[in-house]
Amino acid sequence: MSTLSSSPLEKYQFKRALRPFSFGVALTTCLIGITAAWQQGLLIPLNAVLVLVGGLLLQAGVNLINDYSDIAELGDSAQEKASVIAIRRNFRIGLLCFAAATPLGLYLVFDRSMALLGLFLVGLIGALGYTLRPLNYKARGLAVLLVFWLMGVFMVVGSYVAVGGTLNALILAQSVPISLLVSLLLLSNELRDYESDKGQGLKTLTVRAGYERARGLYLALLVLTPLSTLLLWGMDMIPAPWPLLAALPFMLMPLRYLNRPPEERRPLPPATGRLVMIFGLLFCVTLG
Repeated sequence: MSTLSSSPLEKYQFKRALRPFSFGVALTTCLIGITAAWQQGLLIPLNAVLVLVGGLLLQAGVNLINDYSDIAELGDSAQEKASVIAIRRNFRIGLLCFAAATPLGLYLVFDRSMALLGLFLVGLIGALGYTLRPLNYKARGLAVLLVFWLMGVFMVVGSYVAVGGTLNALILAQSVPISLLVSLLLLSNELRDYESDKGQGLKTLTVRAGYERARGLYLALLVLTPLSTLLLWGMDMIPAPWPLLAALPFMLMPLRYLNRPPEERRPLPPATGRLVMIFGLLFCVTLG
């Protein structure tokens, strides 16, 4: 998810690479799983703390490694060489984040279920495969689809099981609305970066489909989120979702940036990130 900026080096600065606005993804997906377990009287408090810390470390790691494939596209100018150094530094720190999350995950596996080990391994492979060859599903145009599962469904379900629940159809269904927004957030990055990614030859979904179609997908995901929530309510899988009405203004805010020129599109991911955070927290209120 490259950032449109005045210089390649600025784009790889640590704070920019860390992408703090996306931390709401890890926080809300984990909290939904934790809240679902608490609502059912299954919550193990220590495990809940470990899940939140591990989820944030995983999100940080994913963010810091996902520019690594850009190295192949950079040249030999002094600025581009400095960019390569910054990318490799961020990559190493990202791996340290994964390493720090590993003992937390292993504790949860041994405390709760060996089935979590498979889930964690798939998540780790998926995180590394986002930008690393031979998978590099970012360049294959698969990122928007795969993060729905890896950073959405798997995070909610894994958190739920890790803090005391057992895998069931209800938690899978309850994970869908926030997972749609996780895909929306990644797509917002691709929309913001469309011109720069296209110029670098990066074959993201947005580059492959074109800006207009990708914008249509953004709108579709945005609409599907409340529709899926209403469907869950209609099927008695969640209580009445009245608290989520407060998220409606945040669903409208990102729309103002979709038709802007590239230099005015940079607020799109942060606005989408705020939506993910607000919707996720209100979904927890609904469940609770």
